[in-house]
Amino acid sequence: MKALARGLLVAAMLAFAAPAGAQEYPAKPIHIIVGFAAGGGNDIIARVFGQKLSEGLGQPVIVENKPGGGAIVATDYVAKSSPDGYTLLMSASGISINPAVYAKLPYDAVNDFVAVSELASFPLIMIVSADSPIKSVAEFVAYAKANPDKTNYASSSASFQLVTELFKQKTGAPMQVIPYKSANESVLAVISGQVATTIADAGPVIPQVKSGTARALAVATARRIDDLPDVPTLKEAGADVEAVLWSGIFVPKGTPPAVVKKLEGEFMRIAKSPDVIARLKPLGIDTVGNSSEEFGKILAADIARWGAVARAANIKMEQ
Repeated sequence: MKALARGLLVAAMLAFAAPAGAQEYPAKPIHIIVGFAAGGGNDIIARVFGQKLSEGLGQPVIVENKPGGGAIVATDYVAKSSPDGYTLLMSASGISINPAVYAKLPYDAVNDFVAVSELASFPLIMIVSADSPIKSVAEFVAYAKANPDKTNYASSSASFQLVTELFKQKTGAPMQVIPYKSANESVLAVISGQVATTIADAGPVIPQVKSGTARALAVATARRIDDLPDVPTLKEAGADVEAVLWSGIFVPKGTPPAVVKKLEGEFMRIAKSPDVIARLKPLGIDTVGNSSEEFGKILAADIARWGAVARAANIKMEQ
């Protein structure tokens, strides 16, 4: 009996002395780091999902914006954070594109992170001004080939630029890039006639198409989208291009598998929530919520794909 009592006492002392990390996750607030300013698409997604994550896990979820350097600042911050599940990275497709266009990065997109779940995707739409005589992708390609010195496109990030360069590589349409600060500015540049076209996400495009100020030539998705059912896909229009930008959650490499699994399950659940879908759909954002394994494969495939496009187009950017 005395031996049993001593054993129970030792077990109790060990349990009392267990480190905080041994407590059931999560035991304190979780931080989601966003590499863009407040109010943008990624920030909105982080806040919508963050609120639901807080409700599901019973801990505060704090969204922190660390803009700068094409989200490199925020990505590097999370890469160097403690791998305990309390610092998450809300990343756009740029994490798969930056390795293609920057000669050197302070982190490795594959080896420094664990992909947890893709939260959302952004359908991309190719537009021209409503005043343009061009009515189809075929007409646009023909015009670009006949007028290479007059044909340009607007782009607000490496992501949009590489998608458009892929279009150029698949169709042979010569175009020069004109940089803008945001997708909204790119769309307005097309409407005003400053540039011939842009391929941008649905959020800033669909209102202009529906109001009649812009004409959608095609969508870059695998299937037509509900908001523009009469607009063909690029493949239907004769251009062998399919591309969707995404946003998802990453954690530092070394995060305990049990913590990754718990976060994966929560984000997959939240992505299927009707009120989350209803909140994001009007903004041109489709919720996804795939598994860590599926998301990791998408990341690796995109890094290879966009690397090839960037090399073929000889695109390099300076930090």
